[in-house]
Amino acid sequence: MSAADTSLFGDPAAIRCERAVAELRAGRPVVIGDGHGQRTAVIALDSATARSFDAFAALSGDRHYLFLTETRARVLGVDAPSGVRLPLAGTAFDALPSLGYLREPGPMPPDWTAGDALDAGAVELARLGLLLPAMVGLPLAQGDARFDGAAQVALCDLAEGAAHAAHDYELVARSPVPLREVGMTTFAVFRGGVAQRDQVAIIVGQPDLSAVVPVRVHSSCLTGDLFGSLKCDCGDQLRRGLQKLKELGGGVLLYLDQEGRGTGIAAKMRAYGYQHDGLDTIDADAQLGFGADERRYGSAVAMLRGLGISRIALLTNNPTKAQRLRNAGMDVIDCIPVTGDITVENEHYLRTKAERAGHLLDVDALIQAAQ
Repeated sequence: MSAADTSLFGDPAAIRCERAVAELRAGRPVVIGDGHGQRTAVIALDSATARSFDAFAALSGDRHYLFLTETRARVLGVDAPSGVRLPLAGTAFDALPSLGYLREPGPMPPDWTAGDALDAGAVELARLGLLLPAMVGLPLAQGDARFDGAAQVALCDLAEGAAHAAHDYELVARSPVPLREVGMTTFAVFRGGVAQRDQVAIIVGQPDLSAVVPVRVHSSCLTGDLFGSLKCDCGDQLRRGLQKLKELGGGVLLYLDQEGRGTGIAAKMRAYGYQHDGLDTIDADAQLGFGADERRYGSAVAMLRGLGISRIALLTNNPTKAQRLRNAGMDVIDCIPVTGDITVENEHYLRTKAERAGHLLDVDALIQAAQ
């Protein structure tokens, strides 16, 4: 199939992004270019194996490096706004986790260099694939054919494909679903984004979609929503959010596939391990190279528009979420608080939300109310 033919089946830039993400998740190399002759071959540390890493190292002639984000570099004691490249000549695969994401890192190589735009693009692909932002890379000279068989993607593909995919959501299924303590609701399933994941809108009651609609944008939390984890208040916020929508006469809850503030379930479990050792949620994510909140809300805005909603009253304690929705194009008229129960296990988590993430939470008042 020619390059031109792919446009018959979707946006070509988004298709190239999807292929590159799939290859990274499978542990295979991807070549990312800037459109002006500069190219870098990369594999993701998170999905690499000893075998694939050794093959990459052999092809690189020991000129490969490990790229880490600014956040992870800061954990290692280095101020590097564009991230760092750590040379890997002679480095065994088993030594990489220490530098890449472990809490007790190995010695920082003194001959590190700054990352570039291609490294940042590789990290963006890892983010789309829910992989850790630690990449093994190799700069390629013009005419270098060693990785010509790998998936090829350009920086402009990342920008164009992500922008296109963020708005390209299609309603694929809709059905009434009765919920305990809420009553009859409608589940509307949307499909889209670079990874074509399914996202769910739960319509409570019969809201006037032409007016200001109460909306809860809830990011999935497998541990809290489904299994009742005491480490967070997510399950409480999910159920109380639905009840609040009913009390308000109807509204919409968007259940987004953004586990671990957008990092994915595997990274979330790694961060949980660091939290068990005493770190708060923000510092635990920083150990893995992530920012304080990696979530994005283009899908939420696309879904709301798909339902015919243009103005919302957002059920949240997080002013940053409201602003990000505004930045993505939604008119957020008001914010309505929704809280969960406070426990011994989640008190530190809630204080971190209030003190470091700017959530409008009075934790001491919640403790007093619970007594």
